[in-house]
Amino acid sequence: MADLVIIAYDSEEKAEAARQELLKLQKEYLIELGDAVIAVRREDGTIKLNQLVNTTLTGAASGGLWGGLVGLIFLNPLLGMAIGAGAGAIAGKFTDVGINDDFLKEASSALGPNQAALCVLIRKVTADKVVADMAKFGGTVLQTSLSNEQEEKLQAALKAG
Repeated sequence: MADLVIIAYDSEEKAEAARQELLKLQKEYLIELGDAVIAVRREDGTIKLNQLVNTTLTGAASGGLWGGLVGLIFLNPLLGMAIGAGAGAIAGKFTDVGINDDFLKEASSALGPNQAALCVLIRKVTADKVVADMAKFGGTVLQTSLSNEQEEKLQAALKAG
């Protein structure tokens, strides 16, 4: 079962640094991430989501490839590639993988202007090593699906850092 953890930071830069650290820890097999999104509250109050994977770009690339292959059959690969890329981009735009975007925006509404939240979906974790490493970034736990005891330990570690 995956756990969701949302931690608020003072700036987008600090949240991005924390996400990069998690990605480094994933390469060391200390954590397995399902998703890691940064939600930023802008001055005007809107929430911007910085996804780990750009589904629009991915959809356009794969659609262009498939469109080009289909276009070869009909002797017009450029037209097929253009149509495929467009269709793939549209499909990618409406695809939501990982944490639900509407949920992230709602959960991040508690942020102040120019604050950011790192929203992480954790599949597996070696908690003692990861929490100790992430404590240096500080932050405040906004929401988790962890038990009350685990959440208190995480909050204490972040405050100590």
